[in-house]
Amino acid sequence: MGMADTPRSTPLFQIEDLRVSTLPVETDSGSEPGMEILKGVSLTVNPGEIHALMGPNGSGKSTLAAALMGSPEYEVTAGRILFQGDDITDWDTDVRAKAGLFLAFQYPQEISGVSVLNFLRQALSARKGMEMSVLELRLSLMEWMERLSMDTSFMERYVNEGFSGGEKKRNEILQMAVLEPEMAILDETDSGLDIDALKAVADGVRQISQDRPALGTLAITHYQRLLDHLQPDHVHILIDGRIVASGGLELAAQLEAEGYESFK
Repeated sequence: MGMADTPRSTPLFQIEDLRVSTLPVETDSGSEPGMEILKGVSLTVNPGEIHALMGPNGSGKSTLAAALMGSPEYEVTAGRILFQGDDITDWDTDVRAKAGLFLAFQYPQEISGVSVLNFLRQALSARKGMEMSVLELRLSLMEWMERLSMDTSFMERYVNEGFSGGEKKRNEILQMAVLEPEMAILDETDSGLDIDALKAVADGVRQISQDRPALGTLAITHYQRLLDHLQPDHVHILIDGRIVASGGLELAAQLEAEGYESFK
């Protein structure tokens, strides 16, 4: 490589001038347009990069997460989402997941009667297009649980039933490890995550990145502390539906010192 004229490889994940609104509301007098929440968001993640997107409450973070997931609750009115060069703006959530996009918030909060092991077996079969042997998966899970400092009895528990915040996060990281996505989007909407849960996320991402150096990660968060543990390559500040600043960890330091006001 090293040649100046080497063509850039396709970015792993691109958000291009994305505009997203709430759904139109039907009234007696006709249809009222939805409210625009994202007002032209652009962001590019290359293989191996960790990006953090931060913003105050009401900035549009959760709307962005929902749009990246393909949630029917919002309408993409302009712009597009590209994954490995494919335009996935109109793809269903499960199609995005099968293609290798991991969305840490797409899973239901609680699934009665389905163990972590069986849930992951189903998810993996869908992702790989073939049945996984329980033994093979169990061995893989045990190895990852050891690395993520999790009790192996965890895989027999029902998904998220009675899980603490930290256990839910560890479960997400476990899914991310086993499903081997190309790109992971982590949405830390759970306010009130304790420091252990944040550390679990950061440690997990680091562990998985060691195994899969080309993995791209976008963490959408309002936790300053997550950045200390995660040490992202790029930080973006989202305010009122727009990215108002992009840079490195120095942005996080500025945010800590001066708050969001300094970016407005």
